[in-house]
Amino acid sequence: MNNFTVFPAIDLRSGRVIRLEQGQKEHIKRFGFQPAQAAQQWILQGAAWLHVVNLDGAFGENTQTNLTALEKILAVSEGKASLQYGGGLRSIETIQEVLSLGAARVILGTAAVEQPRLVQDALNAFGAERVVLGLDARDGFIQIKGWEKGTTLTPINLAKQFIPDGLQTIIYTNVRRDGMQGGVDIQGTQQLADETGLSVIASGGVGTLEDIQRVKESGLSGVIVGRALYEKRFTLLEAIKC
Repeated sequence: MNNFTVFPAIDLRSGRVIRLEQGQKEHIKRFGFQPAQAAQQWILQGAAWLHVVNLDGAFGENTQTNLTALEKILAVSEGKASLQYGGGLRSIETIQEVLSLGAARVILGTAAVEQPRLVQDALNAFGAERVVLGLDARDGFIQIKGWEKGTTLTPINLAKQFIPDGLQTIIYTNVRRDGMQGGVDIQGTQQLADETGLSVIASGGVGTLEDIQRVKESGLSGVIVGRALYEKRFTLLEAIKC
């Protein structure tokens, strides 16, 4: 498809670029990049979008250090790449703040479960182009609070709640695959797209260029790539050319 997008991930913990395995705090890997350096590297390799996650916010911790990092990333990317940002966004005020700083769109995850009205209000206030639903699932059920708390909701049922409000885009992560580089859950992601009719971005499990090619061929709108890029399994330029 013509508008398939590869999103390089910049996961922030205490203002530093890190990756987690299956979202677990104890399985952390730090990289030598400053956040703005990472952004600059991906932009130089052709990134049209950056995917930035505030893990401190997702875990319910203080987010100021990561907001400072976000400002530096936005300074580097301004006019060169768009940015989507998620993690710990729990009020209209914080969403407004992030968008005002220059993010193109926000990602709401835990709020969709605990504060569904917030998602509805955000879609109404800012428009579907600026509000994305982040659905993270383990064994078929939605996980929230930085994947530390389970629910009995399925991704399809949760997504369908917001279709009447104008929702257009979902990021779907199979938590068990995230950071493991063992392949993307294409079947689960494709089923979500088919059942909802929404634009779905796949996340979690990319380890090879073939993984990206399979996501693209499946008709999904994009894929998020993190650890494989930082560990130089391939370059972002190679990924974009898939």
